[in-house]
Amino acid sequence: MPNIADQSYLREQYKNATNLNDRIQLHVRFSTNPYDFHMWVFDQLTLAADSRVLELGCGPGSLWRPNLARIPAGWEITLTDFSPGMLAEARANLSGAHPFTFEQADAQAIPFADASFDAVIANHMLYHVPDRAKAFADIRRVLRPAGRFYAATNGENHLLEMHELVQQFDSTIDLWNRSTFRLEGGAAELAPYFSHVLLHRYESALVVTEAEPLVAFVASMIGGELSDPWRDEFTQLVEQRIAADGAIHITKDTGLFEAY
Repeated sequence: MPNIADQSYLREQYKNATNLNDRIQLHVRFSTNPYDFHMWVFDQLTLAADSRVLELGCGPGSLWRPNLARIPAGWEITLTDFSPGMLAEARANLSGAHPFTFEQADAQAIPFADASFDAVIANHMLYHVPDRAKAFADIRRVLRPAGRFYAATNGENHLLEMHELVQQFDSTIDLWNRSTFRLEGGAAELAPYFSHVLLHRYESALVVTEAEPLVAFVASMIGGELSDPWRDEFTQLVEQRIAADGAIHITKDTGLFEAY
């Protein structure tokens, strides 16, 4: 699998929201926790009614769509993404809602002045950043002294059973880059830039009872490496596992760092 922090890979993988939506749908349909993850993230934001908020790697606006009615009228929210395609989808998805501002930006070179924001949010995107130290320094720079940084990511056991199933199918396919920003080491990476780092965990799992959504998830991760014949064979393997066990149970290991 390509390096998930390689920017040429990111431009192709996230040129639009198609691959991301395939992954989101698996979680929407088969998660054991009925409370929406993005609503849970919003619950963790402890901000004043007149806050300036910056999101890095906003994707298609997934954090805000289920929370539109909850956004305080006084919040000024700037959404950024490395991908112009993702930013266009966020603009379309949030059209006519809260008065968001949109700007293409790289988290390693945030194009805003010092002490501009009360909060910076980076959900499930820091493992794509090639130089996280540079990004953290810039995040600290644009935050006001009492500002807070929120960053969602996954742990080492996230989707472990899916990884094992793919390895059983083809040991040359590796879905995960184990050296990336994770729950286990994230606090240590953030500590040089923030005095306090808290970890909030979101409890859930997947119980998958249909093959195609899981296959679509895997295909979205590895792109052209999964040819049509291989996709058919992998689908058969997933169907056999579901038929034998009734469902495929998959660990979810997800949380949110709050740093200030």
